[in-house]
Amino acid sequence: MDVGIGARALIVMGARYETTSRLHVALIEPEIPPNTGNIARLCGATFTPLHLVGKLGFRTDEKAVRRAGLDYWDEVEIHYHRNLEALYQFLPDCRFIYFSTKAERDYADWRYQPNDCLVFGRETRGLPEELLRANWDRCLTIPMPNKGVRSLNLATSVGIALFEALRQLRV
Repeated sequence: MDVGIGARALIVMGARYETTSRLHVALIEPEIPPNTGNIARLCGATFTPLHLVGKLGFRTDEKAVRRAGLDYWDEVEIHYHRNLEALYQFLPDCRFIYFSTKAERDYADWRYQPNDCLVFGRETRGLPEELLRANWDRCLTIPMPNKGVRSLNLATSVGIALFEALRQLRV
């Protein structure tokens, strides 16, 4: 997971929130531009910083953003990180919560706290198994009654989890 930037996070686009939701959203190597665009809009609407980690499956330079019609992009506080270690270093006071279809604990039963960072994996593969195993006590799932459906859309999952955390924090 390497995007070719420095070890520390770098804000290259967007707003810098004076007031935040007290939460963070991190996407690990997102692959599908419309999903990340929808999540960025969600983060902008809730004053939640968005962290993009590792190699992205698309460009986020000004020309690409303008061509995609993301007129709200400047309203989103976006941080880019080379890898997970850089994310951890940038957010040393955060508790990292990992979302996966493989987890057993229901996202709605979790007690969210200020400075939680909600971490989501790639659309096609999710988060790495070793990361989940190492953090199993902080892995959550969004239950789906229909077992014939593999997973929810990434943007939908982020919306469900973020708004549950905001609801609990009364933001």
